[in-house]
Amino acid sequence: MKKLLFLTAAVCMLAAAAFAQDKKGADFSGTWTLDVAKSKLDERMRVESIKMTVAQTPTELSVTTETKRPAPPADAPVRAGGGGRGGFGADGKAVYSLEGKETKLEIDGPNGPIPQALKAKAEGTKLNLSRSMTMSTSGGEITISTKETWELSADGKTLTVNRESTSPRGTNTSTLVFSKG
Repeated sequence: MKKLLFLTAAVCMLAAAAFAQDKKGADFSGTWTLDVAKSKLDERMRVESIKMTVAQTPTELSVTTETKRPAPPADAPVRAGGGGRGGFGADGKAVYSLEGKETKLEIDGPNGPIPQALKAKAEGTKLNLSRSMTMSTSGGEITISTKETWELSADGKTLTVNRESTSPRGTNTSTLVFSKG
């Protein structure tokens, strides 16, 4: 009888530990480098490299990105408002709440700061991030939004980011594969 009681208690403790680990979710912290060869980038997403530094606590996720872009061809037309820090989703730091709260961020735009709304939601080992902004232009207001699903490999050394960006130009999808280290 004691053996059965002990075995039952041990199984319950293991189940509770497994549930607590699943509830905790994945830790995305680290320095991540884009593997361009393994990624499926949208044709408009011209990058040579992306370095992403992620710090995660139980309540927030901080993401700092540095992107290296190829130089435009010498005969490329100059676009108004183009260039600079790379537009929406530009390099810099973004802080997301992991408690279901919306956070705010401002990026520099050609006509002043552009406010952005950021949201994050953890679902087990996946993390869903969204970012949106609405800005006034000479052609009226435009809204640009990005949704990302982050997922770690079983060994924690590969981060796959499925990204969907929507703008007045349409919807684009990319799969970005990052390596840790």
